Amino acid sequence: MKTLLLLSLCGFIGFFSVNWEVNNTEVKQQNIMENMKLKITFEDTELSAVLYDNATTRDFISLLPITTELEDYASNEKIFYPERKLKSEGAHSGYKPSKGDITYYAPWGDVAIFYKDFGHANGLISLGKIDNNGIEKLKEVGEVPVTFELVQD
Repeated sequence: MKTLLLLSLCGFIGFFSVNWEVNNTEVKQQNIMENMKLKITFEDTELSAVLYDNATTRDFISLLPITTELEDYASNEKIFYPERKLKSEGAHSGYKPSKGDITYYAPWGDVAIFYKDFGHANGLISLGKIDNNGIEKLKEVGEVPVTFELVQD
């Protein structure tokens, strides 16, 4: 009985240790790039997003402007594939996205924009977040060209 209790206690402590590391990692990825915004346009709609300061975001910026169509994936996110994979060296090993987050999924090489909260995924790197309620408009976008471009404040 003592052994079972001790194992349960170790598992409980281990769970919170891993969870703390994940949350701590996610907090480190949230440094916002100063004086830069991502502008997303489609049809007569214009959205803006903050960009997070990390190597993968800087590589994404080097490809802008990008005009593409978005695919719906798993009724949870809109995705597109940049012309090449982005640099992911030095990035954290995972991320727990929330509604409005712009991310890069390194294993597949796609940019994903979440319109629903999602669980932690290994290989997911945070690039930025759509301002205000813009994600509701992007969620409904169909097969139309969507342009991503950098704007300076």
